[in-house]
Amino acid sequence: MQNYKQQFKDKKITIMGLGILGRGVGYTKFLAECGADLIVTDLKTKEQLATSIQALKKFKNIKFVLGEHRLEDFINRDMVIKAAGVPIDSIYIKEAKKNKIPVEMDVSLFAKCAPGVMIIGVTGTRGKSMTTTLIYQILRQNIKDNNVYVGGNLRGVATLPLLKKVKARDILVCELDSWQLQGFGEAKISPHISVFTTFMPDHMNYYKNSMKDYFNDKANIFKYQKKNDVLIIRPGMKKFINKKEVKGKLVVINSEKVKNWKFNVPGIHHRENLACAVAVAKQLGISEVKIKKSITDFKDLEGRLQLLRTYKGIKIYNDNNATTPEATIAGIEALVDQPRTRFRASPEPGSGQRRIILICGGSDKGLPLDNFVKTVNKYCKAVIFLEGSGTEKLLSSKQKVVGIKVKTIKEAVQEAIKQANKGDIILFSPAFASFGMFNNEYERNDLFMKIIRSLK
Repeated sequence: MQNYKQQFKDKKITIMGLGILGRGVGYTKFLAECGADLIVTDLKTKEQLATSIQALKKFKNIKFVLGEHRLEDFINRDMVIKAAGVPIDSIYIKEAKKNKIPVEMDVSLFAKCAPGVMIIGVTGTRGKSMTTTLIYQILRQNIKDNNVYVGGNLRGVATLPLLKKVKARDILVCELDSWQLQGFGEAKISPHISVFTTFMPDHMNYYKNSMKDYFNDKANIFKYQKKNDVLIIRPGMKKFINKKEVKGKLVVINSEKVKNWKFNVPGIHHRENLACAVAVAKQLGISEVKIKKSITDFKDLEGRLQLLRTYKGIKIYNDNNATTPEATIAGIEALVDQPRTRFRASPEPGSGQRRIILICGGSDKGLPLDNFVKTVNKYCKAVIFLEGSGTEKLLSSKQKVVGIKVKTIKEAVQEAIKQANKGDIILFSPAFASFGMFNNEYERNDLFMKIIRSLK
């Protein structure tokens, strides 16, 4: 990894998609420092990308092409690095490939440049971030001879710049969505230890309602593994994965083994995430005693059924990253199933009492809503809707959810507090994407947290 600068110095690289979350800025800055000749192109305007451009203003070797993409920027280049979510049928990526220009992505390019680093990858429709964070916490506290890093699809984290730090036999734990795994497919590589948590409909607006295409991208996490590599899955994944296609060791987790462990995050689905993390740690020879000690103080993860605060006897949860109906269902059921001793006024499972005030709504992703409607009507005391195409679709469906529609998150919180009594739960779990009202889900998350923390 010591010669990483030479790999990029004077190379003509087009970066497709700078973004405002920080990841694009991170690897653009790294490549500029290495002396690459960069063209950064994004459909967003200069005004929309102001903070990202400001972070890169000192570099003279960056040319910005904003508010558009141009075919000429995908010709006579040494490399194209594309951001997550670039359309499958992008004419610009087709142009690059037609001109035999390598198309790379952040994490897979890191993996190619750092073959001596162990890659632990986590994918799944739900559960990626929690599992990744748990693995990282356990390994960081128990691996002493080598450094442990975290990367991939985590907020604001660029992986490529880790080339400045890593050495052989270090470990990278990375969250990999289907888009990042496109890069692994292009490179025909897979992580050494892979975790595949769940597979359910999502991003159907991107994949044109093709679950097969969605799975094929996800499957890159194990497709190119070798004999000594490991694939860890939840039991529900067995129906999706053909054992004959798994070249390494297959481990199916059993969440019953961690059922009674001290773990602060509610929900059966999070117990399964924990079991996946435990399985990874055991593959690396970490004892159960040490693993238990590492997760004892784990509180929660921002935006994943995160208990923000108790306000006037009302528990308020931030489940912002639940951007699908199934994810919101899992959050609702996790809170309903909590024992009375923890949520004093909460109902016992199956009691028929409803104590959850749900804040949801947003942009449609083309996913089925029937189970969501049934769950909400069964368990939720009240529902407050944020505006968006998903909300309109839900309200116009035959199986309706009765609720109040508001224009802002602040109004939603105010209405939820009006509806709640002491001992109730306010659950912010959108079930839809953030686009329309927000630039991204993190902007939505930050605003909700700010509002809740400012309550007096």
